[in-house]
Amino acid sequence: MNSSHDETVKNVVDAFSVITVVGTIVNVLPAIAAIFTIVWTGIRIWETDTVQRIFKRPPVEKPEED
Repeated sequence: MNSSHDETVKNVVDAFSVITVVGTIVNVLPAIAAIFTIVWTGIRIWETDTVQRIFKRPPVEKPEED
């Protein structure tokens, strides 16, 4: 899978995450969905360049796009 597919997958899962949050708030989905959202959001935050700089981790080399 190339980088654009990776971003598409992330965007789709982000959309499901938002839907899960809304569903959880209105008590439509179980608490397991809330846990999924918390974990996914944590992963996305951890991946940000800002958090990586805070923890002084080397930046991830991103492949060049055509």
